[in-house]
Amino acid sequence: MNAVTEASHLSTVAQDLEQDRQQPLQIQPLSGRIGAVVHGARLSGELAAEQFTQIHAALLRHRVLFFRGQHHLTDASHQAFGRLFGEIESHPTVPAPDGTAFLELNSQHGGRADSWHTDVTFKAAFPKVCVLRAVTLPGHGGDTVWANTVAAYEGLPEPLRQLAEQLWAVHGNDYDYAENFRQNAASQTETAGRASYRKVFTRKTIESEQPLVHVHPETGEKALLLGHFAKRIKGLRANESTALLQLFNERIIRMENTVRWQWAQGDVAIWDNRATQHYAINDYGDAHRVVRRVTVTGTVATSVDGRHSVDITVPEPLAA
Repeated sequence: MNAVTEASHLSTVAQDLEQDRQQPLQIQPLSGRIGAVVHGARLSGELAAEQFTQIHAALLRHRVLFFRGQHHLTDASHQAFGRLFGEIESHPTVPAPDGTAFLELNSQHGGRADSWHTDVTFKAAFPKVCVLRAVTLPGHGGDTVWANTVAAYEGLPEPLRQLAEQLWAVHGNDYDYAENFRQNAASQTETAGRASYRKVFTRKTIESEQPLVHVHPETGEKALLLGHFAKRIKGLRANESTALLQLFNERIIRMENTVRWQWAQGDVAIWDNRATQHYAINDYGDAHRVVRRVTVTGTVATSVDGRHSVDITVPEPLAA
């Protein structure tokens, strides 16, 4: 290819890319209440404003969006895309890979988020949006499931709605990590990895008080705010708190409120953390699974009566 031909080819490629950037995206819903696949987007920090507007609107409507074929993304462009939603932040206790703000979940180091949760609700100002990219995937298994917490609230009988709107819960990062696999046969590698990850995750105890029902700051919708970081309900006995947490959490994860995604290399998922919970299925044994998450800073939650979530000062443990 001579210089003139090469220049012409590059010009054609650039024109095609620009034309693609201006095309309306195709949004394909995956279930009745949550989830959609977005076709026609090449994610980056330089995404066309029109396409980002479509993605943002679709995210508020469908709660979680999936993108196939994003093989071009690097750590830098992944983070640059996340910044389109706002300021990005590192995890408060888990160190990020060098030079990044990622939370990396590496199955060989205990990174298996196999419990229903909304991310980082142990902070009053918990993340608003998360962008997850598949890096290394097992040959099979390792799907992720999301649940719509707005639909869960809207599906409550009126007496339960009224009750939930009055309740506040204490959330903490020191929840019981072992609970989900205590009854299952985990390999020595997985058990050791979990113990190591827990030590890092809880090296500093962080707690907040959150309303059980919060008002979405962009849509005005009401959503349940729970998940495994919710440790207890304020003002109730332990057994009463446990019973109510279980009751409301089970309402969230009813099958009709969920969507399940089977990962492939090059996939990206974006979810509205203010309107969802999610669960990474741990069914791949000692196979290697690595995903990296960009976390977009959010605001404090607002209850239906206008009060705001607060951070709790946790006393430092006394030196031995």
